Amino acid sequence: MMIPPALSIDPATRQVSLDGRDPAFYSNPNAVYAALHAHCPTFYWEQQKQWYFTGYDYVNGLLRDRRFGRQILHIATREELGMAEPLPHLKNFDLAEQHSLLEIEPPEHTRLRTLVNRAFVSRHVEKMKPELAELANGLIDKFEKKGEVELLSAFADIIPVTMIARMIGIPEEMGPQLLKWSHAYVRMYMFGRTRRDEDAADQAAREFADYVKSVIKERRANPRDDLLTHMITTEHKGQYLTEDELVSTTIVLLNAGHEATVHQIGNSVRVILESGYDPAKLFSDEGTTERTVEETLRICAPVHIFQRWALEPAEIDGVSFQRGDKVAMILAAANLDPTKFSDPLAFKPDRNEAPNLSFGAGIHFCIGAPLARLELNVVLPILFQRLPGLKIARTPEVKDVYHFHGLDKLELTW
Repeated sequence: MMIPPALSIDPATRQVSLDGRDPAFYSNPNAVYAALHAHCPTFYWEQQKQWYFTGYDYVNGLLRDRRFGRQILHIATREELGMAEPLPHLKNFDLAEQHSLLEIEPPEHTRLRTLVNRAFVSRHVEKMKPELAELANGLIDKFEKKGEVELLSAFADIIPVTMIARMIGIPEEMGPQLLKWSHAYVRMYMFGRTRRDEDAADQAAREFADYVKSVIKERRANPRDDLLTHMITTEHKGQYLTEDELVSTTIVLLNAGHEATVHQIGNSVRVILESGYDPAKLFSDEGTTERTVEETLRICAPVHIFQRWALEPAEIDGVSFQRGDKVAMILAAANLDPTKFSDPLAFKPDRNEAPNLSFGAGIHFCIGAPLARLELNVVLPILFQRLPGLKIARTPEVKDVYHFHGLDKLELTW
């Protein structure tokens, strides 16, 4: 296995040097992951100053291991951990994240997730199939006769944000503004973020929170049959969500409810068109469609990394962690583990191997997975059926947003 130029590995010390902002890496991370599997699946990433795991069993195990958690300050002080104080210029962002489902642990996590979960179970989202198909067909109607399209702006960007806004009870016309806030917000999770990124994210968090508060106020006065009303009016063990919890939960659902799915629609279409497979066969029935979608999720996942804090001393694959240490799992690399997947870099829609880890595992398994899967299983077949002869017009460029993975543009012709 050749080591890509962007990567330098010392297997003896398990030290790896890799610039996360190098286009050679983020344009084709799978090549780097394959080299890591071959030479050093558990490694210390010098630039990030922490340990990373790529092996499927380790990633799967760590995601479920209750010795590791998404927060640490519920059991230790900043002083004890030698952690810097919060940055004043991020106070709005930190407030919005304080009660995020992604960032908290039980019992708060259990209470919030229980209140929200009902809306996202498979049997509930399944009812959205007809309106999802109607939305996809309506968008294709607008560009079908042109013979060309930039798929992200005309299709992929619109579907997930429209559906999650409808579910929560946010007016659809807010879609473009939600996208702007979300793009600014998620740049906080990028490698090599700048002060400018931080200022933009904090401003987006403030505006986003103010807007959500105005909708909450309106919904308290005029309840509706939507998720926001459900979150406002439902109690769990005698407790209602506080205003701050409502704001955090709404923001995380809107962000997570479309950002990753936008990337995945683009990634999936690209992989399918580059694979040489006949789309008509890949989407011939529900079974082949489902297998195709799962294989695209495996080979080109939209979110690559999840991190955890060690809540107590632990040893994983010979690496010792103390309370307060951070550890990272590369989900997209675990999906390419050659001990689990034959010929892991190849797109094989008829695979019957391990499930992909693209939605995580354990108590933080993606709450929106049923919705994301439904969106992909409904809109991809419609796109390929409506536009036979679909081809990539120009080599797609990958967005510089690692550790997310998505395209800047996907220009297609037919």
